[in-house]
Amino acid sequence: MATTETNAPTLNADNNQPPQPILPARQNGRWSGYRHLLWARILELKREPEVVFWVFIFPLLLAAGLGIAFRNKPADITSVVVIDGAGAQKTLAMLRGSDQSASDQRSFARSTIRAAVLDRAAALKAFHFGKFDLAIESNPDGSYTYYYDPARPESVLSRAEIDAKLQSDAGRKDALATSTQSSSEPGSRYIDFLIPGLLGMNLMNSGMWGVGFALVEMRQRKLLKRFVATPMRRSDFLLALTSSRLVLMVIEVGLLLGFGVLVFHMPLQGSIVSVVLLGTLGAVAFGGVGLLTACRAQKIESVSGLINLVMMPMWIFSGVFFSYDRFPAIAHPFIKALPLTALNDALRATIIEGATLGSQSGRLLVLAIWGGVSFILALRWFRWT
Repeated sequence: MATTETNAPTLNADNNQPPQPILPARQNGRWSGYRHLLWARILELKREPEVVFWVFIFPLLLAAGLGIAFRNKPADITSVVVIDGAGAQKTLAMLRGSDQSASDQRSFARSTIRAAVLDRAAALKAFHFGKFDLAIESNPDGSYTYYYDPARPESVLSRAEIDAKLQSDAGRKDALATSTQSSSEPGSRYIDFLIPGLLGMNLMNSGMWGVGFALVEMRQRKLLKRFVATPMRRSDFLLALTSSRLVLMVIEVGLLLGFGVLVFHMPLQGSIVSVVLLGTLGAVAFGGVGLLTACRAQKIESVSGLINLVMMPMWIFSGVFFSYDRFPAIAHPFIKALPLTALNDALRATIIEGATLGSQSGRLLVLAIWGGVSFILALRWFRWT
């Protein structure tokens, strides 16, 4: 007897209900795979407790240490050694500020100057080893010889200060009346320059290491081979890996800015929304660079060297701890083309000067080009094994 086939679903033996059809992955939406990959990557951060220290705690410790080191403080004391000789005691008295040439004192310390008399060999040895900023020798004709190191800023400043004092005590009159005023208001201090630079550097470090290192680690553990067998788009995987840093970026920006405002009273002239948008663009740009760096690396040692090679020029030239204006003008176009330079300049302009995003289109374009081109090249050159 012939049987006929039907397309009707059979009943489930347990609950007498027809089985539910399995929908193709495409019916769950174009970005369904991306969302699941992003969520999985965020959950993986729980297994990396060191991320909490390097991403959140370390920048705060660095900002606190440098902020304390360069805090507002009284002027440094100028340390001077006078080479023993016929005019040593008179020189010491002039530095002291009173005529005590007959005194046999061989040292003194006051609010801004510390001086001592030593024999020639001991004096020059102490100066060369950095125990004194300046060495002075009185010549038989009444003139003075200064021994100073032009490579040491404190030595150069001490020479100018001590020479001005000795010349004044010898009777020289200043031709112009001058006055001085300290400028240490919030917004003009070193810590106000430093914190936006630390924020940019931290976004670079977390983007490069968090994306590049994680990618090579998955490749080395053969996890990427398992992804090949899944109906997953390569672009979804790489995009999820890059954008997972955005979650950490929001916390990074909030912690570091809040620390600067609360502890060092750093002014925040611009919009916090603009700062977050700059941080987002910076995190995506460096995430793309991290992907490109690690798209073919096979071992942790290889990607570590590549990441350091990429980041080293930006550590040096991009103005994290000091202005890149110190470098020759011929190098400025190259420096401004670096993504960290564009990010640091944009953050400082927004935080300190209150600049809008529209006025920084050139810097935003630099970040967008670095992120977009890096992601496209990484997508093209990426390999699973």
